Amino acid sequence: MNISFSRSAVDDLKSIKEYYQEQSVPQIGQDFVVTIIEHIETLSTHPDIGRVVPEFDDDSIRELIHLPFRMVYLPESESVNIIRVRRSERLLKLHDN
Repeated sequence: MNISFSRSAVDDLKSIKEYYQEQSVPQIGQDFVVTIIEHIETLSTHPDIGRVVPEFDDDSIRELIHLPFRMVYLPESESVNIIRVRRSERLLKLHDN
């Protein structure tokens, strides 16, 4: 199964790296991005392992949790589209997708 990243998800990953670089611990940001991507790669064989995003209660919008982040995605028949990578304490709003 193909995995794609929306522009917003790519921007989120860049922001994670930038934040930790600004905090003078760039390796932590790099490590987070690598492990987040590794976690996302599991969706290629198990696209339904994530839970339904509680804010939407819609089976078509799911998320994986990799503390302190949540990766929001849309599973489709032949692909998985990663739409956001956000801090887990931040609620999602419809306009963020």
